[in-house]
Amino acid sequence: MSLVHLYGLALLAAIVSGRTPSDLQHQKSLRADINEASYSRNVGACPGYSLQSLVESDVGFIAELELAGPACNAFGQDIESLGIQVTYESQSRLHVKIYDSANQQFTIPESVVARPAAPSSSYRASSDLVFNYDASPFAFWVTRQSEPDEAPLFDTRTSSLPPTPISPVIQNDNSTALDGFPFVFEEQYLQVTSALPRGTNLYGLGEVIASSGFRRDIGTDGGVGTIQTMWSRDIEDPIDENMYGAHPVYLEHRFNSKTNKSSSHGVLLLSSSGADILLLTPPNSDVSLIEYRMLGGILDFYFFSGPTPNNVIEQYGAVTGYPMWQPAWGFGFHLCKWGFHNISEVRDNIEQMRAANIPLEVQWNDIDLYHEYRDFTSDPISYPGDEMRALIQELESNHQRYIPIVDAAVAVTVNSTDVYDPYTKGVKDDVWIKNPDGSLYIGSVWPGYTVFPDWFSEKVQPFWTEALRNWTKMGIEFSGIWLDMNEVSSFCSYSCGSANTSASVPYNNTQLETDYPECYNSTISGPSGNMTVNGVSTNSCATNTSSSSLVKRGVGAGQEPNVNLNNPPYTIHNGFPGLSNHTLATNATHAGGYVELDVHNLWGLMEEKTTHLAVQDIIPGKRPFLISRSTFPSSGRWTGHWLGDNYSKWQYMYLSIQGVLQFQIYQIPMVGPDTCGFLGNTDEELCNRWMQLSAFFPFYRNHNTFGAIPQEPYRWPSVADASRIAIAARYSLLPYWYTLFANASMAGSPPVRALFFEFPDEPELFTVDRQWLVGSDILVTPVLTPGATTVDGIFPGRGSVIWRDWYTHSVVNANVGTNTTLDAPLSHINVHIRDNSALLLHQQPAYTTYETQQGPYSLLLSLSKDGEAFGTSYVDDGISYPPGPSRTVIFRVKNGALNIETEGVYDIKQRLETVTVLGVHQPTQVTLQGQGIQGWTYLEAQQKLVVSNVTIDLNQGITLQWS
Repeated sequence: MSLVHLYGLALLAAIVSGRTPSDLQHQKSLRADINEASYSRNVGACPGYSLQSLVESDVGFIAELELAGPACNAFGQDIESLGIQVTYESQSRLHVKIYDSANQQFTIPESVVARPAAPSSSYRASSDLVFNYDASPFAFWVTRQSEPDEAPLFDTRTSSLPPTPISPVIQNDNSTALDGFPFVFEEQYLQVTSALPRGTNLYGLGEVIASSGFRRDIGTDGGVGTIQTMWSRDIEDPIDENMYGAHPVYLEHRFNSKTNKSSSHGVLLLSSSGADILLLTPPNSDVSLIEYRMLGGILDFYFFSGPTPNNVIEQYGAVTGYPMWQPAWGFGFHLCKWGFHNISEVRDNIEQMRAANIPLEVQWNDIDLYHEYRDFTSDPISYPGDEMRALIQELESNHQRYIPIVDAAVAVTVNSTDVYDPYTKGVKDDVWIKNPDGSLYIGSVWPGYTVFPDWFSEKVQPFWTEALRNWTKMGIEFSGIWLDMNEVSSFCSYSCGSANTSASVPYNNTQLETDYPECYNSTISGPSGNMTVNGVSTNSCATNTSSSSLVKRGVGAGQEPNVNLNNPPYTIHNGFPGLSNHTLATNATHAGGYVELDVHNLWGLMEEKTTHLAVQDIIPGKRPFLISRSTFPSSGRWTGHWLGDNYSKWQYMYLSIQGVLQFQIYQIPMVGPDTCGFLGNTDEELCNRWMQLSAFFPFYRNHNTFGAIPQEPYRWPSVADASRIAIAARYSLLPYWYTLFANASMAGSPPVRALFFEFPDEPELFTVDRQWLVGSDILVTPVLTPGATTVDGIFPGRGSVIWRDWYTHSVVNANVGTNTTLDAPLSHINVHIRDNSALLLHQQPAYTTYETQQGPYSLLLSLSKDGEAFGTSYVDDGISYPPGPSRTVIFRVKNGALNIETEGVYDIKQRLETVTVLGVHQPTQVTLQGQGIQGWTYLEAQQKLVVSNVTIDLNQGITLQWS
């Protein structure tokens, strides 16, 4: 939940603190002729570097880079001597590392983000990527061996960039004035610029809610360009600003209009430094550009050759690590609310869900659970431990689960009589972040004064594991953990108390939410949120379009009033004034001598890893389930993600699609929004549509804020109906979802895909972010505007693909290459099946995933024009960690025959009882293993053959034929 939403900006100071200098910085700071006043803040005169002492090897080369002229000291002190290491790590991955020779600049430790092992053989000749360079001034460009005549994938040569100086490209933001494009490597400022094809298609560089959509604005097609800031912060979902996580990776997709073919590649700059990354197209320029402006660290680039979007994502995952194995129950429906006042309300909610027959897989608790908002506690009056244990065990007996919240900050005790073991044990074990003078860094969050775990401490893992284990002993027997506020967030700027100071008063929340969605007027229609009141519609919008007033912010927060521009000398465009605002001060210190300025963006990742290992220890043999807010490259190895504190607005339902698509690129596929919205009040129609939409996202949770009207799906009959229909479809598809995530965990394949991921040569799809694909075979087209009874959507394939309706199995009569209007009455979401697909389904969706899994399977085959289909299904017990025995079932249809092959040792007990074949001519006979069977029907309208009442063992190969 957002602190800004509740406290406002009035608390927050605007002073930026400098970091503790490294040895190199300290030595240079002693030079009287170098001080901040001498910084030119103009890179135009920077000399660049010259490459020397190159040493070739089978895997690449290493060399030195020496400053090529007098230091310019634009935003810091130029580092005179650098090293460069170029490594061809695989046929599709090139690693380029540029670092200070003295190794004083911060580099992400291997213990935080593990890197791939050094290549055991040479890929230099076979790699599709080629590293090219000019020695003086040093510049490099990366090309494809397979396309030597095409524009470089990355090109830092000034001759490839527009002439400078260039006036501010983004009006009213002087920082977008481009004085020059030299390679700059200073202790607090690094800059490198690459040319891009004008108007290229670029995706990623987040976490962000971009007003331009999933495709980033690079300053063409009516856009102004983008300044993407990498500085994690706690903020209710803003548009075009930095937010919870930092992911300096992008996927670029280039289309060749001459050949009508496309190719994708990716670029990762593995750095936790605060940064601005600019995507701009200067006036009259025939190229666009990307410019990195880093507040420190090194340049650690990875280039991925693709050439398909899915390939790029998989190759990125090979560097950062593939996503964690999800427990099967994690794909069920989750429900939460900030504002369950006591355990009785939670129990009543669980009972109401069952009475309405709306499946509930996991019940969550927000900070209402805590005693005085303290981590690892439960309120002795509202949530007594013994009653919580009984409730959780009752859920478990019904094959349901329970997840509580864990906030990032830990309360400081009030006085000597205050007993709170997590704090006192943490002091004893020395696991808290410090001030530069060695005293405890004290912030202020929900419980009052707080301390913050130092994930670099050698003792923090056993401390954190013990705290979570003790919590379970007190009754909170969790199945998973929800990590919040881990940007990290603090109500006050800088260390605002001391260990000898009485703790501040815990937060007392009494506010009520008064906002409703755009088309609902509570002053006229009352506070129920119902679609009709006394038979009259409450929809006040005249048309079927959203009337949201949210607009793109004025780019350039770094130049706005009250922003400290002194330290660091270059001011990134943090959405809050200063870097220490609403978070830890940048001079807070960590074990190992690290300072917050360098490691700020790593805090959430390190908490996720520590918590994942703790849960694995506490619940041995089972897969941890985590959902976290702040993320960084490799977070997906340890956690999933929800899209943060969104709004109960139609626009935010739409915006959630780009969020889910972004996190597929980032290898954090278990992702979804707060369904029906978190902030403000939802209404019946919005919640109806949102419950349908989120049923086709990986993480499916309804959650809203304190003081808002209740939005559990049973509250409105139409929402209850929509939820039952959507969840039934979701639970039918659980084998498909599970297989997609198994493929993600084994090979990094994205479970959710933008349409162009699967159809890369169709330019009309490059900006589509109002639809998406689940895997390669399920197309989702939701209603995203109030009052609508139809929806427009495009069907990829340009007529070469047959799309069939999920519910009716009828072939859609789609327009080729343009939108098709589809009927979309309330409670209906359009879902279509791609041809040439074979989907193993649960035949009888039940109340929980466990009960659903106990029933039989069905198989849905959607044939292509030539009568073929293919699909696989991965099956294991869905819970074991590490994954145990498994079985992969392979389905192939050709020449009127379904062949089922099976590999593995896991014993699938449930049988396949129904096979549905779409797109087949009416047969005269059907045989199973050569024996004629009678239990089949044929529907001419859908060209549908249904073979029922069979008992097929999926542990054995079989053949089903029709003729």
